[in-house]
Amino acid sequence: MNAEIQLISDGDGLAVIGRSTDVERFLLSEGLPASKDLGLPRLKSVASLGSALARAGSEISAESGRWVQLSEQSAHLVAQYGLRESSKSGLFTGVLKGDSGQIRGFVEFAQGPGSFLANPAVLAGVGGIMAQVAAKQKMDEITDYLASIDQKVDDVLRAQKDAALSRMIGTDLMIEETMTLRETRGRVDDIMWSKVQTAPATIAETQAYALRQLDAYAEKLERQTAIGDLATTAQEAKTKVREWLAVLARCFLLQDAIAVLELDRVLDASPEELDGHRLGLRTARHNRLQVIARSTERLLERMNTAISRANAEVLFNPISSPTVVQANNHTAAGIHDFRGRLGIETGGRSSQARQWVDAATEVRDSVLETGAKGLDAALTMGGVALGKAGSVTGMLSSGIAGRFRKLRGDEGQRSIES
Repeated sequence: MNAEIQLISDGDGLAVIGRSTDVERFLLSEGLPASKDLGLPRLKSVASLGSALARAGSEISAESGRWVQLSEQSAHLVAQYGLRESSKSGLFTGVLKGDSGQIRGFVEFAQGPGSFLANPAVLAGVGGIMAQVAAKQKMDEITDYLASIDQKVDDVLRAQKDAALSRMIGTDLMIEETMTLRETRGRVDDIMWSKVQTAPATIAETQAYALRQLDAYAEKLERQTAIGDLATTAQEAKTKVREWLAVLARCFLLQDAIAVLELDRVLDASPEELDGHRLGLRTARHNRLQVIARSTERLLERMNTAISRANAEVLFNPISSPTVVQANNHTAAGIHDFRGRLGIETGGRSSQARQWVDAATEVRDSVLETGAKGLDAALTMGGVALGKAGSVTGMLSSGIAGRFRKLRGDEGQRSIES
């Protein structure tokens, strides 16, 4: 029996499409067991794709689709099989063929009636579904992050006076409700969309407000001149920065949910625009990540500067300086965790608080070193002086001895003459 596996990658994930047994065998052979169902039957409910699916043939009903998040291993698979990029959709596609599930070769497009890749409209639909699965995967990761830090975002928002933040709570509820209806009905109709179509503006306002709070802490750390004030600010940031990171995470989760709903609307109403909309959403998400990356990076830089200042002044502030270091390390760890969960490159190691004894020892050693240099200089100068004194003494001794010998000689001469 011939086996045919159709591969599609959008940069976030890899879709493996074919008969169920072939797909499972392929995933296992490549060491990619952790996969999710693509939900390809959903395409049949899209009226605008009806004719395209009909042209794809009856074999399409037998197709199974699994999605694998793109990791180093699955990305290597894309390169290994030489998937080729479509300039229109931005998708990397290819077909692997073989006997009894053993893949032996590669062709760019399958011309058979059951191929997804042979039909641009169906391929666009698959690309849209892949983007939705990837978005939901990221939503799950953010949900896990919020659970791990145990921050009640609604409580944080209720404590603020900004009107946009209060609207955010209601927006959250509407998006959650619409997502629930989508799971039940398999699509997003006009009534469902009307509940959330103004949500992006509210989410963007909340995100901007949270970023301003992080920037404010960065500026406050930079302004403080006294180590005691720096310690107070660092302690306050331990709680507040984590709260605003939680708000930002929630904003991202809701923006990903809106992306899922938008793709459903475009798939339903204007499938010919699906590729462009999917790529636009991808770019918009990347831009939001860049804004957050810059803001959190500024805060980390200010914290590192504060730690350096605190360590430099630990001798005179043995209590406040370690507080600055420990509090900033705690906050920085939370920031790095947050950046990692959102897919922002991160790194950094915690800084060690400089001990008072170490600082005092360094000062003592510095004083001793300075004193030793002074003593060496004094000894050097003394040696020169002694040397000069010895030379003078020698000169005096030689002069006296010479005069004494002369006197003895003169006296002897007078004795002979007499």
